[in-house]
Amino acid sequence: MAGKYQRGKQQAKAPKARKVVLTHTVADFESAFWPDEQPVDNAVVMTMGALHEGHASLIRAARKQVGQQGRVAVTVFVNPLQFGPGEDLERYPRTLAEDVQLAEANGADVVFAPSVAEVYPNGEPQVRLSAGPMGEGFEGASRPGHFDGVLTVVAKLLHITDPDFAFFGEKDAQQLAIIQRMVADLDFDVEVVGVPTLREEDGLALSSRNRYLSETERAQALTLSRALFAGRDAAAKGPKAVREAAAAVLDGAEGVTLDYLALIDPDAFTEAPDDFQGEAVLAVAAKVGSTRLIDNVRIIVR
Repeated sequence: MAGKYQRGKQQAKAPKARKVVLTHTVADFESAFWPDEQPVDNAVVMTMGALHEGHASLIRAARKQVGQQGRVAVTVFVNPLQFGPGEDLERYPRTLAEDVQLAEANGADVVFAPSVAEVYPNGEPQVRLSAGPMGEGFEGASRPGHFDGVLTVVAKLLHITDPDFAFFGEKDAQQLAIIQRMVADLDFDVEVVGVPTLREEDGLALSSRNRYLSETERAQALTLSRALFAGRDAAAKGPKAVREAAAAVLDGAEGVTLDYLALIDPDAFTEAPDDFQGEAVLAVAAKVGSTRLIDNVRIIVR
């Protein structure tokens, strides 16, 4: 079964490493990212740091898109607006030195790692973007206001980096859908590109939060991907069969506290009806121990 997964250990070779420039202010970023007036394509990969092979795949995809003459920026910013009360803002891992090394090894030109004061110089912004109905369900229901915070910082970083392309991972499926909708609805001059989720050989989706898992919890976390793969295998039998197959794996799973399991219409990001056919997102969110994990697979429902 491992051959079905996008595996970090079997990715294409990283592009030739460049000497990355680490910047912390908007002025320094602009000077480093646009050193001359030569018109080239440029791309941004937005992250909260604690980079892993999944992020590396985004950087490599960005480099491939813009070519060796283009420019690739990686932003590293733990955005306080997208964390709710009791969430892991302070606990979220900060590994900037390692992040810069990974970005450099995979083809980035500039890392932009601003402070909170640099991104929000007037304090917490009084005017924010709203994710609207697309942000109310699933992750939005579990984390009220989360996507408003995401969109606000993404919009700011798009203005600062001014890219032709912005790369985001498909593991955060609702986030990707909402950002794509924001770009379309508000006429941002950028192409948003989704990159498939990378997995360990046993199927666990790569995530910065995996480092919180104990050995026992990591084994328990595999229930999430197994449920998704079971649902995917039932896709030819329709939505009801997909949901039942995935739920059967999760039912009574030790150490796993389910938040939601949903078959989603990706256009509106709403629950797919029982007669749905076409591309869908089968998504799951759960706590394993004290760590909240999300995962999803894209499937074709018949």
